[in-house]
Amino acid sequence: MLGLNKADARLYLIVVAMLVLAPFLLNPFPEGSGMAQFNAGYPDLMQKLVIFGIFAVGYNILFGLTGYLSFGHAAFLGIGSFSGVWVMKLLTMNVIPALLVAMLVSGVFALAIGYVSLRRSGIYFSILTLAFAQMCYSLAYSVLTPITGGETGLTLSLDDPRILGVSQTETGNIPVPNLFGLDMSAATTIDVGAWNFTFSAGYYFAAVIMGFAFYFSIRLFRSPFGLMLRAIKSNQTRMSYTGLNPRPYTLAAFVISGMYAGLAGGLMVAMDPLAGSERMLWTASGEVVLMTILGGAGTLIGPILGAGVIAYLESIISTIGSTVLYNWFSGLPEGLSTFLVNIIYPFVGSGWHLTLGLVFMLVVIFLPGGIVEGGKRIGGIFRRKNNEPSDTKTAAEPGE
Repeated sequence: MLGLNKADARLYLIVVAMLVLAPFLLNPFPEGSGMAQFNAGYPDLMQKLVIFGIFAVGYNILFGLTGYLSFGHAAFLGIGSFSGVWVMKLLTMNVIPALLVAMLVSGVFALAIGYVSLRRSGIYFSILTLAFAQMCYSLAYSVLTPITGGETGLTLSLDDPRILGVSQTETGNIPVPNLFGLDMSAATTIDVGAWNFTFSAGYYFAAVIMGFAFYFSIRLFRSPFGLMLRAIKSNQTRMSYTGLNPRPYTLAAFVISGMYAGLAGGLMVAMDPLAGSERMLWTASGEVVLMTILGGAGTLIGPILGAGVIAYLESIISTIGSTVLYNWFSGLPEGLSTFLVNIIYPFVGSGWHLTLGLVFMLVVIFLPGGIVEGGKRIGGIFRRKNNEPSDTKTAAEPGE
């Protein structure tokens, strides 16, 4: 199907089903219940899950296939965001041109940065990419303020010289991002019993982009180009001895990965037309590294799962405060409830990074292949259980 083998087609259909059914899958608990705190089926978070999933899928093309660990990919995320906002300020509020320009400009910057950084490998490559990202952040924050907005960020204004569209609506407001007239913030809520399901135009647009991005990733992984990247990761020196120059392949992977990051940055702007230099910070680059490793570097679906886990922890666990914890344990004796709150509180709210650190540590120690490896182990257990009766019957047949 679509040029994919049976296993890849099945995986792709699973991802598509997850994207389509996300409003239901992420709202398992009824509204008003104590567990509703853990629902994640609202548009902003679903859009964030998809956008960072695209970011991680693109990063996995570089890190997972070639083994080059970049600490500066957030630079392309920020460049894509700034490019998208400028397209909306100067050209049109239609999100398609913003995404295309974001990918193109990020690809050009990735070509320049990759050309220099890929002259080194290993930790030296990682430090070079980190240095370039921090330079981009400094330029955006303090030097190129007329272009980037400095510390306040780049936003739309009522006097933008927009060529294809109005600078302000009839009510005097700034136009909103749209897809040929479809408002990206448009949403419909359906009540089913005690559940509320919200269907957002912005989320499903991002989900469609995610579907194309993931499909391209699969085809790239299975292509001869992908095999060359795996060979580079396996033994670049031996590959050089065969007469093949690995640099064009690694540079191409770096540019493609940077364009994925630019696409993610453009989608951020499509959902909320604002770009800030903080998107270029080294911490943002570190997050995409964690996403890829947590889900399973070098796997197809692993980065998506890792991005989902981190985005969920940041958006859900960080909102749990002491008041919520006391409500959870209100039925217990006062001393016991206070004790449990004091134990759990450092891991939630502003301390959600501690929970993320523990999850990451456990995965690295017990599941070096990430969440995907855990899924394979569980699947292997069920397969062994299903095969046990047939094996027993086969062993008993000679004695009958």
